[in-house]
Amino acid sequence: MKVFEALKWASSCLRQAQRDENAGELLLRHHLNISRTHLLGALQEEVSVSVLNKFKQDVQSHIKGVPVQYLIGTEDFYGRTFKVNEEVLIPRPETEELIIGMIARIRKKFYKHPVHIVDVGTGSGAIAITLALELPEVKVTATDIAPESLEVAKENAIELHADVSFVQGDLLQPFIRQQKVFDVVISNPPYIPNGDVLSTVVKDHEPNRALFGGEDGLDFYRRFMKELPLVINENGIIGFEVGVGQTQAVADMLCHTFPQSDIEIVYDINGKDRMVFACL
Repeated sequence: MKVFEALKWASSCLRQAQRDENAGELLLRHHLNISRTHLLGALQEEVSVSVLNKFKQDVQSHIKGVPVQYLIGTEDFYGRTFKVNEEVLIPRPETEELIIGMIARIRKKFYKHPVHIVDVGTGSGAIAITLALELPEVKVTATDIAPESLEVAKENAIELHADVSFVQGDLLQPFIRQQKVFDVVISNPPYIPNGDVLSTVVKDHEPNRALFGGEDGLDFYRRFMKELPLVINENGIIGFEVGVGQTQAVADMLCHTFPQSDIEIVYDINGKDRMVFACL
């Protein structure tokens, strides 16, 4: 089978299964280990039997619901390639906007002063590593409750040459015990309500511990309100990603916990309320 025939076969199978047809190209490029430009120039070339068999297996796996990112083992985020597997949430474009907003606020508030950031629930390390690389003058710590997730984040930090400290623990508890404080707390915690219906691609493959946040999706934000005052500097910044429709509730929590702070609800590029920032 030639390259163009393999792509046509995959596209047909994926279309019938109502999956994204672009997955075929991503999977074939992965197995051939070539760029998109190279692939387009090789449409008439033969695909080896071994590669074709692996490719077909992965197409069928995606049809059954396995995310393409887990099949190829990576996802691009903020212009960099991160390793991902079923122990971590796949990084989303919305989280890039959280980082953009936080970088702007850090530069405005702290300028060139020393800044210590903690990324809570780091997963793949996408937030912490990106901040460390985009703001090399800051100190970044990342924490996660799952050792398996931290292993992925540590591998990404090594691969991307990012200076990040990793701590295993439940939300901010390790730092409360150490009486450690930070200038910036950033998090994309689990915020999906327990009863929400999700696609099998998400529900059956991405880690539930990174998805669900209680009956209304706000349990982790409530916990943050108890723990944040113990670890955030009086002149600090807090930044959360939230679910659509949850921003006002989270903003109200922050306003109650930090009455003197400047609270901002920020909409993403698609016009959805997605982020809440608090400048203390």
